[in-house]
Amino acid sequence: MASKILMISTRTGFMADALQANLKKAGFITVQADPDIRSIEAGKEDVDLILILAGDYVYEADEALVYIMDISRDEERPVCLIGYDDELTAIKKYIPDPYIKREFKRPFDAKYVAEGLMSLAMEAEEKRLGKHILLVDDDTTFLKMLRGWLSEKYRITAVKSGMQAITYMANHRPDLILLDYDMPITPGPQVMEMIRSEYDYKDIPIIFLTGKSDRESIMSVMKLKPAGYFLKTMPRDELVASIDAYFEEHKWDNM
Repeated sequence: MASKILMISTRTGFMADALQANLKKAGFITVQADPDIRSIEAGKEDVDLILILAGDYVYEADEALVYIMDISRDEERPVCLIGYDDELTAIKKYIPDPYIKREFKRPFDAKYVAEGLMSLAMEAEEKRLGKHILLVDDDTTFLKMLRGWLSEKYRITAVKSGMQAITYMANHRPDLILLDYDMPITPGPQVMEMIRSEYDYKDIPIIFLTGKSDRESIMSVMKLKPAGYFLKTMPRDELVASIDAYFEEHKWDNM
């Protein structure tokens, strides 16, 4: 499915036309919206990111910019900007830096912008479709149960060993890893160490799964500084709620 961009701009200008043409050539679906709430509301459904092609209108578009900010915050849609320095400054009065994923300064090359948005849009589309959790556990019964618990709300990949997890991650980047602490051959701490050694994956959060609840065991788990730990005896509702809470708390990490 093609990535979908909501482009905020006025309808006139050859640069806007050139940008839309290059975005289409790159495989994007582009929805153009005027800088007003009604137009933005009509075009925002299922978009993966919002691109603001700034112009003089930004100095009088405070209501529209506030609305874009609300969409970005509430629906987790990253915002990208194109404009001159003073225009970008005006936009940032309403949309602060944490919500702005990329900036392109005028004058800009439309082809360069399209290429720069490609990976960002793909990431945003995946986030819209749902967070991706990698489950790693040698207990196939528990793995099947956990997958069933989580698959209603999240995209789930399940593997039965640490090495399978490492192999899978060579071409995939999950949003969260639930990792069995006590696995044979390659135990959880060793798998975590291998993941942390890779620059592109070292920031992926890892939550350990453990069947031991005594203080000594828990301290052994937490000294490795994972994102947390779950007891395998946790009830379904409690575990799912804990994952929901984690993603909500870290919803803007790495945006």
